[in-house]
Amino acid sequence: MLLLMQNLGSASSAMEDNSQKTEDTSTEDNIDTDHKNNQTLRRLVQNREAARKSRLRKKAYVQQLENSRLRLAQLEQELQQVHQQGVFVANGVAADRGHSVVGNGALAFDMDYARWVDEHQRLINDIRLAINSQIGDNELHLLVDGVMTHYNELYKLKSIGAKADVFHILSGFWKTPAERCFMWLGGFRSSELLKIVRNHLEALTDPQLMAIYNLQHSSQQAEDALSQGMEALQQSLTETLSSTCSTGAGNVAEYMGQMAIAMTKLASLETFIHQADLLRQHTLQQLNRILTARQAARALLVINDFILRIRALNSLWLTCPKEY
Repeated sequence: MLLLMQNLGSASSAMEDNSQKTEDTSTEDNIDTDHKNNQTLRRLVQNREAARKSRLRKKAYVQQLENSRLRLAQLEQELQQVHQQGVFVANGVAADRGHSVVGNGALAFDMDYARWVDEHQRLINDIRLAINSQIGDNELHLLVDGVMTHYNELYKLKSIGAKADVFHILSGFWKTPAERCFMWLGGFRSSELLKIVRNHLEALTDPQLMAIYNLQHSSQQAEDALSQGMEALQQSLTETLSSTCSTGAGNVAEYMGQMAIAMTKLASLETFIHQADLLRQHTLQQLNRILTARQAARALLVINDFILRIRALNSLWLTCPKEY
């Protein structure tokens, strides 16, 4: 009997120990589960916060682009108004005095160039729509020829503008500041545009690639020759203007003689701009002969898109906040 009582006590003690262990295990499992749930909840909160910040950044970026677009449109409108007012004033003064005023030629060129850009964009849009609609090569060839002819009109406008104000054309003040960073002798380098076209056109044959490379090389050589000529002209002008710095009464005749020589040398600037435009014109014509009608159309789109991106970059730079 005593032994039975001892056994029953041992069994009861074992059951109590097992019960305690079960409770401890259950508590630990609950703690682990709560910890995991807390981690999951924390990750969910972090993910939601990251997504919210991402949406806010995207919204701010889109708003900045929209503000830049509106600001660009406002700037273009203001510029157009200034041009119109400037030409009106210039024409009024010219009518009063019986002759054109200084700067009227530059203003006239700027307005003609603005109209040229609008028409050029319309022609480019026609080509873009034509490519997307898969029209025939004959019709596409006519559209390409229209853009090529339009480029010839630009070179004529620049020739007239250079006669009126060669410095205005040379400096590129008729373009955006960002475009002026890429300018060379009143325009873009043909060799650089060829490089862009070559890298972005697809399905070019080996003979086409070689022809474009050779055209790029010859354009680069012609550009180098013109650049050396400009450097020589600048050096010659420096020597002429610095031969004597005295402007006393006894040196008036010498001074005027030097100015006359400098003016004669300066007149060759117009020739350099004309030769640079002839090179650009020749390069476009040669590229058009190398490519098929569809490839030539895409090449014109590539060039136009590159220039549009420079203008967009200029607009964004002007409107973005600067840190000092």
